[in-house]
Amino acid sequence: MSAVLDERADPGKAASAALAALVHIALAILLVYGIRWQTRSPEAVEVELVRAMPSPPAPAAVAPPAPEPAPPPKLEPKPEPKPEPKPAPPAKPDIALKEKEKPKPKPEPKPEPKPETKPAPDKASRQLMTDVLKRETAQIEARKAEQELAAIKAAQSASARSKATADYIGKIKGKIKGNLVLPPDIRGNPEAIFDVVQLPSGEILSVKLKKSSGHAAYDSAIERAILKSSPLPKPEQGDLFSRALELKFRPLEE
Repeated sequence: MSAVLDERADPGKAASAALAALVHIALAILLVYGIRWQTRSPEAVEVELVRAMPSPPAPAAVAPPAPEPAPPPKLEPKPEPKPEPKPAPPAKPDIALKEKEKPKPKPEPKPEPKPETKPAPDKASRQLMTDVLKRETAQIEARKAEQELAAIKAAQSASARSKATADYIGKIKGKIKGNLVLPPDIRGNPEAIFDVVQLPSGEILSVKLKKSSGHAAYDSAIERAILKSSPLPKPEQGDLFSRALELKFRPLEE
């Protein structure tokens, strides 16, 4: 009774006693089993080795078809940036003006060339030079004389040809005037010019009035006289013949 009263009076002590009793019981059990485990011989354990069968190879994974590449997006051309105007380079100071002009070195006087002294020619060389000079002078004078003679001959030939031509035209005009009948009413001394075309035999092919005298009757009389004079006289020299002739007429011409 007194014990019950004590437990009720102090419940903490009862719990402590119970816990101590449980600890002692657990220690006793551990001791008993520990002694038995050490005194019992270990039992043999049979182990059967079994070769493990190789597992079948895993099927090769089929790679899914690669998706078609998407077309690249069209890039719109970006507007080119306008080049910024470059700043003008700063004006360089004129250093040449600031620097003092350096005095130019005086040119050194060039030595005067000495005249070359030519050896004096001997007597034989002087004689040879004199002979050559004489020959050249004689040739020049001979050529000059030949040119003057040729000019004289050309002038004489031209004069003779001119005289022969004048004689040839005079013969033609003389024959025409022999067939000319002057009109009675002509006055003064007018000039009429005719172009005449002839054959080498002197036969006249055509007569054309080139310049009128101003008197129609006189012009007609001359034309009739020319046609009546065919064939015309031939020149004494064959090279003086001319197919086309220009004939001038005046009524008072001898």
